[in-house]
Amino acid sequence: MRLGALPDPSLDELLARTSRSFYLSLAVLPADLRPALAGAYLVARAADTIADTRAVSPDRRLDLLSAVHAALASPADARFREALSGHALLVSAAERALLSRLDDCLAALARLDPADAALTRTVLDALLTGMERDLRRFPAEDSGRLGALDTLADLDEYCWYAAGCVGDYWTRLTAAHVPALRPLLAPGMIERGVRLGKALQFVNVLRDAADDLRAGRCYLPREVLARCGLAPEDLRDATTRVRARPALEELRRLALAHIDAAWPYVLAIPWTEPRLRLAAVWPLWIALATLARLRDAPAPLDPARRVKIPRAELYLILGESSALVAASALLSRAHDRRRRAADAVDVALPSY
Repeated sequence: MRLGALPDPSLDELLARTSRSFYLSLAVLPADLRPALAGAYLVARAADTIADTRAVSPDRRLDLLSAVHAALASPADARFREALSGHALLVSAAERALLSRLDDCLAALARLDPADAALTRTVLDALLTGMERDLRRFPAEDSGRLGALDTLADLDEYCWYAAGCVGDYWTRLTAAHVPALRPLLAPGMIERGVRLGKALQFVNVLRDAADDLRAGRCYLPREVLARCGLAPEDLRDATTRVRARPALEELRRLALAHIDAAWPYVLAIPWTEPRLRLAAVWPLWIALATLARLRDAPAPLDPARRVKIPRAELYLILGESSALVAASALLSRAHDRRRRAADAVDVALPSY
């Protein structure tokens, strides 16, 4: 199946090889949204591949990302081609193919409608900036050292660069192409779209905390851990990380607050646009299910016991939301039920 998400058939095939799930998800979206979303995804995925590879040092990865960043601002800048040509990165065959076609992906952005191209470059600029900041902030994965965010403000900023900016982009792009979504451009509603993105990244931080700690990264802020009498280094020790439950619950409640702020955004998407409404409902309901399981997990920071949503539960989410998407009252009732199921537990948090 070829969606024609990108004018170049070979790039369309590259997208399908790089992420089959994302490629198929484009099928439920309006056709005129696909080129910008597909182009943004390919460039972001290429940058993320560079940021995550352990084949070269963080400093070298930063140089490579900076070269891509420069090409994003000025497509004629060819430094990234020279930089990438000298490195055999330890990535999958599909990712190697993606990196080899990065210049074509950037050229595809230049062929977008000018307004779409400007929005897409803005979100990619934010995403790459976030990746660069992480490479500067954290030590090499094999160094044995641990870096950490200091404050909740740092975590909020990280979530903006990783996902909040995508909520802003999605809102502006869809509203530009779907007249019924123009009300989402109200300033308060754009912020709710941003908080939807931040909610999803908060959940990622909590779900992936154990793996991040092994890689030398602690996104749980020092100020939150300090309220439990802990330092980031304590989370690597099974005998002390059990005391982190109040810190995890504090962050879990912040994720729930973001979800609460995002729900009116979902309802503002008209029922006459069911596919776009579902595109917002699905990640939020999956986030709620994940937060419920994180609350109940006996050892959420144990890397051997990663929290996952069973496939059967995912099917229930997809089925129920699809059945109710056009009935706002029933959809809200189902959301409220799922929100209560993920509600906070009675864990005493330090006062501050």
